[in-house]
Amino acid sequence: MRKCLVLCVSVVSFASCAFAVDPAIKKQLEKLDPATRLEQSCDTEAMSRINKDRTGFKPDKVIAYTFKDPIPSDDKLEAPGAVFRSQGDWYHLSYTCITGPQHINVRELQYEIGEKVPREKWSTYYLYD
Repeated sequence: MRKCLVLCVSVVSFASCAFAVDPAIKKQLEKLDPATRLEQSCDTEAMSRINKDRTGFKPDKVIAYTFKDPIPSDDKLEAPGAVFRSQGDWYHLSYTCITGPQHINVRELQYEIGEKVPREKWSTYYLYD
């Protein structure tokens, strides 16, 4: 039987942004086109939240499009086929992310961590050490 670690986290902000963005990261995000900015903001927040939520993982990279293309809409990104790297291994990830209109400040993030991606499949999906 396959084991799967499932974590669902949801935070909603009604009046202001739920997650503060580091000024250096904000400056870099502002240089990107809106679609790329949305994806990068959400990837960065997913990585940060997985670290902070005491999951046992220490992600250093998130990719939104490894197994399925992300689905953008206005200020929302659904990434059902994402992955993240933690301590040298890759793990399946899916998330839904809502940002503000500038696609910099994440207002809501829900994620689910899946199984480890077997090393023999890394090259198929362009994953790396």
